Amino acid sequence: MRDNSGVSTDGDDRLSESMRGTSDETTPRQVAQHAPEAITPEAGTAPDETVTRGGESDGARVPAAPPAVTRAVASTDLPENRYLNRELSWLDFNARVLAVAEDRSQPPLERAKFLGIFASNLDEFYMVRVAGLKRREETGLSVRSADGLSPHEQLTRISARNQDLVERLDRVFLDELLPELEANGIRILSWTRLEDRDRENLTRYFEDHVFPVLTPLAVDPAHPFPYISGLSLNLAVMVTDTEAGIKRFARVKVPDNVARLIRVEDDRDQLQSTFIPLEELIAAHLDKLFPGMEVTEHHIFRVTRNADLEVEEDRDEDLLQAMERELARRRFGPPVRLEIADTMSRTMLDLLLRELDVDPHDVVEVRGLLDLSCMFQLGKLQRPDLKGGPIVPATHPAFAEGNTSKSIFATLREGDVLLHHPYHAFSTSVQRFIEQAAVDPQVLAIKQTLYRTSGDSPIVNSLIDAAEAGKQVVALVELKARFDEQANIQWARALERSGVHVVYGLVGLKTHCKTALVVRQEGATLRRYCHLGTGNYNPKTARTYEDLGLLTADDDIGADLTDLFNVLTGYARHDTYRRILVSPQGIRTGIVERIEGEIALARTGKPAGIRMKINSLVDEQIIDALYRASLAGVPVRIVVRGICALQAGVEGLSENIEVRSILGRFLEHSRVFHFQGADEHWIGSADMMHRNLDRRIEAQVQVTDPRLTSELDSLLDSALHPQTRCWVLNSKGDWEASPRQDQQVRDHQTEMLRLHGAKV
Repeated sequence: MRDNSGVSTDGDDRLSESMRGTSDETTPRQVAQHAPEAITPEAGTAPDETVTRGGESDGARVPAAPPAVTRAVASTDLPENRYLNRELSWLDFNARVLAVAEDRSQPPLERAKFLGIFASNLDEFYMVRVAGLKRREETGLSVRSADGLSPHEQLTRISARNQDLVERLDRVFLDELLPELEANGIRILSWTRLEDRDRENLTRYFEDHVFPVLTPLAVDPAHPFPYISGLSLNLAVMVTDTEAGIKRFARVKVPDNVARLIRVEDDRDQLQSTFIPLEELIAAHLDKLFPGMEVTEHHIFRVTRNADLEVEEDRDEDLLQAMERELARRRFGPPVRLEIADTMSRTMLDLLLRELDVDPHDVVEVRGLLDLSCMFQLGKLQRPDLKGGPIVPATHPAFAEGNTSKSIFATLREGDVLLHHPYHAFSTSVQRFIEQAAVDPQVLAIKQTLYRTSGDSPIVNSLIDAAEAGKQVVALVELKARFDEQANIQWARALERSGVHVVYGLVGLKTHCKTALVVRQEGATLRRYCHLGTGNYNPKTARTYEDLGLLTADDDIGADLTDLFNVLTGYARHDTYRRILVSPQGIRTGIVERIEGEIALARTGKPAGIRMKINSLVDEQIIDALYRASLAGVPVRIVVRGICALQAGVEGLSENIEVRSILGRFLEHSRVFHFQGADEHWIGSADMMHRNLDRRIEAQVQVTDPRLTSELDSLLDSALHPQTRCWVLNSKGDWEASPRQDQQVRDHQTEMLRLHGAKV
């Protein structure tokens, strides 16, 4: 799509076109599987349980996979083929990210960034989702996806779909982006295209900075094939002992602690920027690594391994220690993908397939660079003319100039505040809220959940300051936040050392809700101040993730969060709350009940309607409820960034449902629900996925202040505006660019920047 933008997810997924199957005889050169919410970014995994293998009468026990379809509500009045495949839908999402890189109206360094996002997204997809399907296939699990496909059938379709994406990726990088960058003075060159003077300088650089950290590993009877770590770049080298006439294989790992793209120019202030990939530099100097030998061939390759953790959550074992053990095991997961340069010889490929134990169907041939996440490096160039303009978030009016002398607590006593990041600054709102609580002598306690945070988090530092000042501080650190586990372990230890009460959540559940509770002594009473959001307490991602947050002193919400933290830290059990919905017990039930409420209104001729803005829509019970709403005549309009297993616009099923997707320079991450007949507005941390509704602690909060619900309406009105550029899901399951290029187009994120007064 030419006139739209797209960004990565915090780790989930998309679908569309008809798939080309691959036979068992398909060669590696015919099958390419090239591998972003934020961003982030988080893909679902299996719970720690066992199931009986289907079809076996002896009751053999095997590791369980996550439920492919949630139980309950068998809607016999709905067609069986009413769902789209969630894995293929994820690939469609990443295809939309790639479409942004193909958009020539984008600045070239923005296009490069989206190529990096696409590549990073696909890496995680293979490490988690494809790895999970392979595990099911290998263990013989007969669980089919909601659309009826077996793991093998899904892997085959993923392979075919990815073949198309890889070809598009190579085409946009080699044939479009590199020439555009070169026309603007940014070149990525091979060794042979460099001038003699530059080669001399780079040879000195290699000898001083690269050669000392390289370790060539030979393979012979005395040296077994080396372990290849996941996502590392490697050179497969064939050398010949000219005296003995014997050929030998060796592997050289491309170090990951040296910049991937080596700058050629000594003068970094000049506009021209020339780079050479590190693997090219190493390949040009292989003779220095194998003196006395003849290097007969060399090729770049990369292995992707299963990186999904399976933590045995035993109540008698320290979860922190269990996580550290599993992190050590992660690097030894089985391979799920082998990426190679398309110039690799058949002999070399056969050797790698044999030694790495890789299925030929899992080979991906790449014409350009392997691992285009190196494109993020180009974003650091001081070339504002080739990027989108910088954004300066606005301080929310409630905390802006004129109100700075007043504490946040005094402001919240006057009324709730709805924050919209990154248009509203995180530092002058949420961060200031925690910072003021840490130093306020009247604050007695701070309780907060931490799912992902930055390496230099001012939030964590404030919690440490509060604990050292004698306040009661509780931090629930989610150790199982995928790919942030190590960082969270380090923060957990730092918090514990400072006197913070650190908890790791509930056995079998991830704590994904974004909540903070401050208890303050005010005269003879205690008052509670709260923050509930849709995004993490991370000041860095708050500048690129679009999220919502509610700051409030509402008594009911304060009581709800008190109950929730008692559940998280102790043995309390609460199934019902006043102003919030909490999973795993309450969110699916609460959302379905409200959908049914709109259906009841429509059937009595009263106004009804449903609007949702979410990251992913997979849960079958939610989807079936939306189908029933459509059949009852309720207009349903959904903005979904990533995966959507619902079929939209299908006659006799979903003709009253519109689904669109918006991708842009910010990662659309907020979750908003508007039940128009009941006039209820909700925001929260949960997407409509099995993992969020069944295997996580999530929280949705009802926003009731008319000032704030009006702001939520403005957000939804803008996202759903007929002229807002987006992709629309058609009745065939394909995503189409909208509006047409000959129509007037508006950009949702640009409108939000203008609405909130952020400066570009």
